[in-house]
Amino acid sequence: MALNRDFVGRTFEASAPYEVSRTKIREFAAAIGDDNPIYRDKDAAVAAGHPDVIAPPTFPIVFSLSGAGQGISDPGLGLNYAMVVHGEQRFEYRRPIYAGDELVCTSTITEIRSVGRNEFLTIRSDVTSTSGELVCQTYNTIVERGGAA
Repeated sequence: MALNRDFVGRTFEASAPYEVSRTKIREFAAAIGDDNPIYRDKDAAVAAGHPDVIAPPTFPIVFSLSGAGQGISDPGLGLNYAMVVHGEQRFEYRRPIYAGDELVCTSTITEIRSVGRNEFLTIRSDVTSTSGELVCQTYNTIVERGGAA
């Protein structure tokens, strides 16, 4: 069954800001195997010109779909999680993410399309500071395998 195209353009916001901590950045860097000191040591980050440790470029995956979860879990969309695989992820930055940031994530379903028997769902998430500064945008495509006839 095809996904409900009426969901294209719907926007969802996370229920609370995400608080970026040095610990979370350090844990994420360890999980991806990146030992760059600017992700772990404030002095190294400051020496590199940053106000605090910075997050690795893929860090927003930790929280960027928090708002979109409302939309993709809505039964009206028709998404079969048992058939979902990760398709693509990309990030466009305006500035780095720093320890101490409080970030708000607003996600919009931007596209639903059929490719063969698969359904592709693309979500853009706008990550802003609590003061409204755009920090980055993430683009995530998930694939529901075997969805379309």
